[in-house]
Amino acid sequence: MTPARSATPAGALRRVGAGAHARLSLALIVALAALAWLALAGWSASPWRGWLDHGTWADVAWLAAVCRAVPAGERVVPALAYVLAWVLMIAAMMLPTILPLLALFRRIIGGRSDAGALVAAVAAGYALAWLAFGMVAYGIDTAVREAAATSGWLVAHGWVVGSAVIAGAGAFQFSALKYRCLERCRSPFGFVNSHWRGRRPLAESLHLGLDHGLFCVGCCWALMLVTFVVGMGNLGWMLALAAAMAAEKNLPWGSHLRGPLGFALLAWGAGIAVANG
Repeated sequence: MTPARSATPAGALRRVGAGAHARLSLALIVALAALAWLALAGWSASPWRGWLDHGTWADVAWLAAVCRAVPAGERVVPALAYVLAWVLMIAAMMLPTILPLLALFRRIIGGRSDAGALVAAVAAGYALAWLAFGMVAYGIDTAVREAAATSGWLVAHGWVVGSAVIAGAGAFQFSALKYRCLERCRSPFGFVNSHWRGRRPLAESLHLGLDHGLFCVGCCWALMLVTFVVGMGNLGWMLALAAAMAAEKNLPWGSHLRGPLGFALLAWGAGIAVANG
């Protein structure tokens, strides 16, 4: 008598295993973002909150006082703290916005034994693009601090900086660059199709994440600068901005948020000017 064959072919088992690995990879990304939020919350409630918050660009008097209190040669610790805070912010605010790309990529690479490493490479490339922008933002932050330390007018009219940044972010919502970058970010298949060939898996995955990250920076950089106005340690505002960016990029109707969000930011910036003018 011929032994009964297994009811589950080997190919089906591999597909089940691949699906489990895919869910695990994405679950780890979600867990990483959640841990980053928890770390930011703990930092914001700790005695070291000042290293995260950096004050706000609308409160240049506070920035000027800090700049005078910390000599230029002793600002290595604030810079390192900024880098750590920025990495946590990217993990918390931006990683969730690329879950559709990571899920699509994970399905495409199927049951490869190195699938987890390739997904991590995509996420690393994406984070690298945002880290580069963070260094530019830190330079801008330093310039604002230095200007605040030497300008009595700016100390007396700190609201100008906040109003200009918020209104600028609102105006950017209507720009051609915003539209182009947003449309690319909303089409993850295009990134995978143009970068993934499977010949140099790790390099292609890293390049895929980096390219997507650059377009994401092009789409969201102005909104991220708003965090410097409301305070980098303000978790409520950070969560609201993260939700807005995720909705723009991932929801079916997200592209329609571009206009209302732009008008809201313009009105906010104008309101600050009117209230202080």
